[in-house]
Amino acid sequence: MKTFRQLTFLLTTFLTLGTLPALASEPLPWQLGLQPSASPSAFRIDQFHDMMLWIIFAISIFVLLLLVWVVIRYNSKVNPEPANFTHNVLIEVIWTVVPVVILIIIAIPSFKILYYNDSVENPEMTLKITGRQWYWDYEYPDHDGIAFSSYMIADNEITEQQRRMLSTDNIVVLPIDTNIALQITAGDVIHSWTIPAFGVKLDAIPGRLNETWVRIEKPGTYYGQCSELCGKDHSYMPIEVRAVTKEEFKQWLITAKKEYASLESSKKLIHLAGFQQ
Repeated sequence: MKTFRQLTFLLTTFLTLGTLPALASEPLPWQLGLQPSASPSAFRIDQFHDMMLWIIFAISIFVLLLLVWVVIRYNSKVNPEPANFTHNVLIEVIWTVVPVVILIIIAIPSFKILYYNDSVENPEMTLKITGRQWYWDYEYPDHDGIAFSSYMIADNEITEQQRRMLSTDNIVVLPIDTNIALQITAGDVIHSWTIPAFGVKLDAIPGRLNETWVRIEKPGTYYGQCSELCGKDHSYMPIEVRAVTKEEFKQWLITAKKEYASLESSKKLIHLAGFQQ
């Protein structure tokens, strides 16, 4: 009896934790649902996902009930002499028309979301993203070309406030309530810049500039990862974005211009010294 109570408790705990909404923009233990949306694109994707769940649930229940009915009504004991026919025009029309109608119901909002996520209308700023093996380069072309590289924090350097395999040394800072164009490319192999809370997942392809957009609605820190297998350190190139108010972003730009200008100068000096050697 004690073992049964323990199993019941574990099952209840699993189901409860699994169905709780995510409380942060990062993957959580036992999480089953999507991360909370932080942009209009992600919100629309969440709505489409919920619609699909209802359609899948309805189809699964219908098929289950149909199978149960067939097993009960047409088993060999109840129906020892099966009917001898091969076609039914009405049923064949139904099982052709109904799936077509379901596909149309799915396709219309799907196309709307694809167009909405793809179109970049009147962007207020641009963030250029370049995937590397195995880190990310970021550039703010509208703000004096602020540029920096972003590497994952190593396990032996991580602090309690940081997230293992998600936190980075140089964090991308973006303003909320701003239409931001994201220009994504790669310098070596194919990567994929992905942040679930933004509803953004776009391939970074060498020699090609892919573009999408995001409008962050909530301040906070958002995490993502490369979602395209790009080599042995594919799992070690996370994305960390800090969304702040427009006033805070202006203050960050002042310090960033000084900080990353000196960083770029140091890189150039190191490169030049290596070239001279």
